[in-house]
Amino acid sequence: MSTESSHLSLIEKQLTQLEQLEIIIDTEKDILQQQDPEKLIEITEKKNQLLLAIQTLDQQFEQSITFKKEKSQGVFKGLLETIEDTLLRCKEKNHVNGQVIAHSQLAVERMKTSLLQNHNKSSMTYDSKGKTSGGLSSLGIKA
Repeated sequence: MSTESSHLSLIEKQLTQLEQLEIIIDTEKDILQQQDPEKLIEITEKKNQLLLAIQTLDQQFEQSITFKKEKSQGVFKGLLETIEDTLLRCKEKNHVNGQVIAHSQLAVERMKTSLLQNHNKSSMTYDSKGKTSGGLSSLGIKA
């Protein structure tokens, strides 16, 4: 098997991995919207495993002088452009998922504040950052 065909199969493998990552990120968004912690843990593990596999393959490319030479000669240009496009979509979708998480955290913080205020207004205090605390220990809830 020639080096070029070997690199071609590795590039195709990386494209497949990135396409799988895009599917996982889409699934992750659905799970975040459904607020299902068990499924979120499962999909996060799959995502991390796939990211490690992608990183390992990247390191193989980085260490290959032959690949760098072939790349500079434009041997894999079309496939590499497809990989870059797929990677860009993954980054954008992952950013959206980060925003969903941030909004969820804000909602949880508002709910916590509301619970604190409703439980015992006289025992509520504020920390140095202006966040409310106190009052839920009698309910057995750790905020």
